[in-house]
Amino acid sequence: MKKTAQTDGPVIIKKYANRRLYNTESSSYITLDHLAAMTREGRDFKVVDAKTDEDITHNVLTQIIMEEEARGQTLLPVNFLRQLIALYGDSMQAMVPGYLEASMESFRRNQEQFKSAVEGAFANSPFAEIAKRNMQMFEAAAEAFKPGANPVSPTKPAAAAPEKSKDDEIAALKAQLSALKDQVDKLG
Repeated sequence: MKKTAQTDGPVIIKKYANRRLYNTESSSYITLDHLAAMTREGRDFKVVDAKTDEDITHNVLTQIIMEEEARGQTLLPVNFLRQLIALYGDSMQAMVPGYLEASMESFRRNQEQFKSAVEGAFANSPFAEIAKRNMQMFEAAAEAFKPGANPVSPTKPAAAAPEKSKDDEIAALKAQLSALKDQVDKLG
């Protein structure tokens, strides 16, 4: 999860009886989707009942999870949910929140390390070169749609660019494939 330091404390969100959420930082009404996006961005917020000033952040975050799960974005397996429910009232209940929080923090660190390792492994690989060429082709295609661009008409051919023969392209692709195979062998 990304951390941002846009404010000193958490953003205060007021929840009214009509179930509307009011962001005091932006002075606007927001939805649960906005809160989910803020969470993904690492923004800290606190949801309070507008009438009683009671902290209801936990309830609102649980509601966001319920809506995500209802949309088919299932993240919590049924067996996990059953085990979690079984822990309510158990003598170990007090230890569960700390354990789950530490487990998620460990998972997040492992995820970042894996992402860094993958990015590092492909930094100087044929994948990087392919991505670079794809981006160049995308930029060239986007350039054709800009106002004032001189698109190629069916009757007027494009300026002849030096073309590689198909044999040259096939040889280059074979070389890239071989280099990629070598990279995969090294990783394995």
